[in-house]
Amino acid sequence: MKKYRWQLLIILITGLIVGILLILQQIDSDEEMTSTPSPISGGIYTEALIGDFMRLNPFLSVHNPPDQDVSRLLFNGLVRFDSQGLPQADLAESWGVSFDGTVYNFSLRDEVYWHDGEVFNSNDVLFTVDLLKSEHSLIPEDLRNFWAQVEVVLLSETQMQFLLPEPFAPFLDYLTFGILPEHLLGGLSLEAMIDHPFNLAPIGTGPFRYQRLLVENDQIVGVVLEAFDAYFLDRPYLDEFIFRYYPNSQAALDAYRRGEVEGIGNVHQSILSEVLKEPALSQFTVREPLMSIVYLNLDNPEVDFLQNPDFRQALMHALNRTRMVEQVLQGQAVLANGPIMPGTWAYYTNLENINFDLDEAQRLFTEAGVNFDDETERYRTESGKEVAVTLLHPSTEKHSQIAALIKSDWGTLGLQVELIAKPYEQLLADLEAREYETALVDINLMRSPDPDPYPFWGQAQVVSGQNYAEWDNRSASEFLEQARMTVDIGERERLYRNFQVLFMKEMPSLPLFYSTYTYAISTDVNGIVLGPVFEPSDRFYNVHEWYILAGRDETIVSTEETSVMIEE
Repeated sequence: MKKYRWQLLIILITGLIVGILLILQQIDSDEEMTSTPSPISGGIYTEALIGDFMRLNPFLSVHNPPDQDVSRLLFNGLVRFDSQGLPQADLAESWGVSFDGTVYNFSLRDEVYWHDGEVFNSNDVLFTVDLLKSEHSLIPEDLRNFWAQVEVVLLSETQMQFLLPEPFAPFLDYLTFGILPEHLLGGLSLEAMIDHPFNLAPIGTGPFRYQRLLVENDQIVGVVLEAFDAYFLDRPYLDEFIFRYYPNSQAALDAYRRGEVEGIGNVHQSILSEVLKEPALSQFTVREPLMSIVYLNLDNPEVDFLQNPDFRQALMHALNRTRMVEQVLQGQAVLANGPIMPGTWAYYTNLENINFDLDEAQRLFTEAGVNFDDETERYRTESGKEVAVTLLHPSTEKHSQIAALIKSDWGTLGLQVELIAKPYEQLLADLEAREYETALVDINLMRSPDPDPYPFWGQAQVVSGQNYAEWDNRSASEFLEQARMTVDIGERERLYRNFQVLFMKEMPSLPLFYSTYTYAISTDVNGIVLGPVFEPSDRFYNVHEWYILAGRDETIVSTEETSVMIEE
């Protein structure tokens, strides 16, 4: 009997093993075990900033980029903008606009806390807006005048209204300013705030809160921020975010190589080639809102041939912009196509490109009535006027090199060009007085996510505004005027599309390229989302999601074939 019992036991054990193997085989054939990184809290990141510490207050950091970077992690606005220029909720949870576009109703987020534990509410917003209305030189005059016409109505601690005198679609663009705590600064004027201790130990609502200053030899050399546990979008993964200040990009790169920092906030062109050689540094290069353009004075009788669209198109086709970018900017620029930034919601992607084409330039040159005078060996218009222009440009090495290339390109076409270099302030004065023929300048669109091109091309801006080209086109102006009065983004997109098509047909001035911004950060830091920026601090758009430490999430994913029913 015992002999048979042992045989049965062996059979049972064998069957059990075979059964287990069959189950495992089924799992292996129908399912796969996957392992993905899962961010966990912890880690310290240190970044190099170029410049000096001054004040950590969003109202006082406008002219000091390093302070702007730090303030971005400490403070929030009512809204913020994504890389396409579309408004997103920040301290405001939601908003609505009246049918006539003059009333904006805002609902603020519940349970938003200041870093000292106090609750954020609409009184903080009202206090901050009142600072914008103050008669202080720190607030630009146009901004003061704008806010002087806006009435703010508090409906409750989390509900408020903005009443505008007339519809103005870019209004949300004006709500990105950092909100200051009324319970700490209420009653203070902007003047009294300049030297207030708050600026050295600020209290905000951002993902990180102030911890301490780093001081060496009685100089502030850095700022230490720590994760804010009560941040309304969840606690950041990084425990600490440290900024250290350096006098220039080379010093920042040297600090990285010494292990003092893990990132460089702004990679200057002078160190770009060296940074690209660092294997442990990730580089992010994106278009920034700084467009180089050649303004053409369309109302200057000395160069009345510029009034001919064919002549202007010829000038554009004659420009080898790619050569400018490669030779002067080391490839660090994006060619411009039209007056609206590419990558934004308002940019028309099917816009016709005007490429470098000397044959087409010469054809248009001839169609514009320009002929070669054998006697003087110069090109002249049908009226006998010599085809020659002066080109103003900033007296910097970069702009001088670009201007020289423009002169060379236009010279190939037959246009005589005299270069005139001036300090930027003097050049701007000539533009404002309309005392120029052509001018190479940079249009700075920093901190202006809304694409509204009206200030540069609207008819009302011809005499005393920024329409320096004096482009007096009724159709173009109507598109722009209507676009700033409707809150329907689809309608605005259509109007801007029509404007861009008309601009490229008329070519009132010559867009060249957008400069780029490069950010370098350790490959150990993950979760970074960086698209086109409207100012360098936009690199921190999702900083609360950056992480260094990660665990593993293991899940079983079925690979069994399934049928999908598609309903028509």
